[in-house]
Amino acid sequence: MPNKFAWIMSPEKDWEDKKELITTSLESGIDCILDLEDSENIRKVGNFSIISNEEDADIYLIGIDGEGDGTVELKENLNESYDLNKAKEAKNEGKTVCAYIEITDKLHEQLAVSLGRVVDYIILVGTDWTIIPLENIIADLQKENVKIVAAASNVEEAKTALETLEVGTDGVIFEPKDFATIKDIANLIDKLSTESYELVDMTITNVKSLGSGDRVCIDTTTMMKPGEGMLIGSYSKAMFFIHSESLESEYVASRPFRVNAGPVQAYVMVPGNKTRYLSELETGDEVLIVDAEGHTKKSIVGRSKIEKRPLLLLEAEYEDVKVKSLVQNAETIRLVNENGEPVSVSKLESGMKVKGYIDSSARHFGMAIDENIIEQ
Repeated sequence: MPNKFAWIMSPEKDWEDKKELITTSLESGIDCILDLEDSENIRKVGNFSIISNEEDADIYLIGIDGEGDGTVELKENLNESYDLNKAKEAKNEGKTVCAYIEITDKLHEQLAVSLGRVVDYIILVGTDWTIIPLENIIADLQKENVKIVAAASNVEEAKTALETLEVGTDGVIFEPKDFATIKDIANLIDKLSTESYELVDMTITNVKSLGSGDRVCIDTTTMMKPGEGMLIGSYSKAMFFIHSESLESEYVASRPFRVNAGPVQAYVMVPGNKTRYLSELETGDEVLIVDAEGHTKKSIVGRSKIEKRPLLLLEAEYEDVKVKSLVQNAETIRLVNENGEPVSVSKLESGMKVKGYIDSSARHFGMAIDENIIEQ
């Protein structure tokens, strides 16, 4: 399932009363807020993206006035709608544009689809909300470059919107009235944005010491547990599950935030079913942490450390797929065997089975594509 997101509407409270709710939202990873009056104060709380009808807004809002009225007077010819023309003008000025529309009848539904073909985001609000209008709009806009955001009042409504028609809306927006709702919806977003990969048991066929090369350690902002690591390999279609340095060793202390990944040319799986070269990773980039079941979570790169180290060639097979990759030749670098147990590369032998990932798609610039690419 593609990454989902949540936005908040600024609560209808005095600033001192709503400041804690806004702060909790930011601490929960929700950093985009629709606000028409307190943008200056909000920017003091933290680095929010602000949606408003002000000219300097991060996301320019149309379809809602200062009173918060999202209804519009429609003409029979939707192309003459004030909101549609306003959206086109804002896009021509280079703005990131969000349309806000209440769906009260079929004509408003049609306007939402017309706006969705122009704007970057569209917020849908249902006065008498049913699943059918949302399904129709998602279906009509599925090939358009627009993010659909549904208004929700609780976590149940949010879940329904995000899962409608299997694809669901891209995001939800809600007014945070208590801390529990903020946490519940933030947790829902994390859960629905999680990617999973089907790991397979690959059979080691050869282990060979090589010369030295530039090796990358990925230091993340996450404390990984035993059983967690990353998908890394010389081939974008076939990767080994490299375990984190979360285990103690007689040689060095554990570094649970680190994956000793491999040489600079290798790939690492990142969010969105994409890959990056290890040499490209920098502070602030996102990577995927994977467990032995193939479940994932996002993490941020704290730093990428490149050093010259002796390398080891690993060769493996899965059915008719041959896999090769390079890792540092050191006892502390571990893969994961078929039982989900970490095993040092220094103890690998032909015939042993280790966890890995085989992709059915080729990749171009890190993105999966339907093309025949040979990697060897």
